[in-house]
Amino acid sequence: MTRTLEWKVRVRLTEEDGTTKAEAVLDTGTATLTGHGVAHCNPQDVDVPAIGDELAASRAMRDIAGQLMRVADRDLEAAGAGSGSGPIRPPYAWSDMT
Repeated sequence: MTRTLEWKVRVRLTEEDGTTKAEAVLDTGTATLTGHGVAHCNPQDVDVPAIGDELAASRAMRDIAGQLMRVADRDLEAAGAGSGSGPIRPPYAWSDMT
């Protein structure tokens, strides 16, 4: 089976007084997940807004990744593949190894 999907991610960044906040929204076409991330500039460090953007955005996307993994674990269990914490029977033995 071959299939192609496109999922869209939108990231909104706001910065105020050395704090950058990010909201990332993943739209799969059938579901939407929202993640949040924050980065604070140490007052003793040079304020480089791009670094705050990168940190906050990566934390928001990591939040989405965790949510997506929990959804996948529930879907695996519902498909009869067992819980995400136990051994997974084929054909659902999706590996995160490349």
